[in-house]
Amino acid sequence: MTLRGIFFGPNGLRAGWRLAFFIAIVCVLLRASSLVVNSLLHGLDSGVLWLIMEFMAFLDYLVASWIVGKFEKRTLADYGLPRRQMFQRRFWQGAAIGFVSISVLIGAMAALGILRFGGTTLSGGAIAQWAITYAIVFLIVSLKEEFSVRGYGLYTLSTGIGFWPAAVATSVYFGYIHRGNSGESWVGLMNAGLIGLLFCFMLLRTGDLWLPIGFHAAWDWGESYFYGVADSGQTVPGHLLQTSIAGPAWLSGGSVGPEGSWLCSILIVAVWVIFSRMHRENRYPAQASTRRQ
Repeated sequence: MTLRGIFFGPNGLRAGWRLAFFIAIVCVLLRASSLVVNSLLHGLDSGVLWLIMEFMAFLDYLVASWIVGKFEKRTLADYGLPRRQMFQRRFWQGAAIGFVSISVLIGAMAALGILRFGGTTLSGGAIAQWAITYAIVFLIVSLKEEFSVRGYGLYTLSTGIGFWPAAVATSVYFGYIHRGNSGESWVGLMNAGLIGLLFCFMLLRTGDLWLPIGFHAAWDWGESYFYGVADSGQTVPGHLLQTSIAGPAWLSGGSVGPEGSWLCSILIVAVWVIFSRMHRENRYPAQASTRRQ
């Protein structure tokens, strides 16, 4: 292979180099955002500061994708985030599927005697206040996580090694980045990777990330706020229902919460099967690019 062949294929700059260029831009933007936010908002409540950093990180990935898109003559829609579909039907379909899914998991745990409800922890206006607060929090988190993991990176890897190898690679990474959560277990990390793979499948069948974003946000909202159980080992203040979980860790999830249970693994497979029957056609743009670069 010639020196040019190392960098360029029949369709231009190879996928690996394009991805490296993108990562370099993201690193610069993330560093700049961190410096600006910490200098201007120093002393702010740590929870609010974290949320601002999450939103800034999403914007950084958005800007980086826009920059490389100019070079590649592609738009954010090619990378899974079409503006015209923002909070449209697919988003709300995903939100419905996400909330129903976590409700089925919680219901199954309650039916098996693993989970018990103990009433509500909020009343009056606090119910709506916390519900809206966590809706905003988990929307930002889902936007950032979905686009950073399954946006430009997944698209570019797909053009280089094919969709499913890229989906597996990004899903393994998605599970891996949850390792720092308090109380995590290997089952919890595995389920995080599996649900990441499910989101890749949803992207493949719908053509964009809005359905996975809706699913992700509603799942986290239902788990953390509505049912008040641990989400990847973390329980948040201001949740609606008081619940307690007991039983063997392989069923209860232990310190991880429901996501650490094998019941969650079964649920993910069930959602995959049902969704595959609802959406039978592949629509993801990268599927049209079967060429190797």
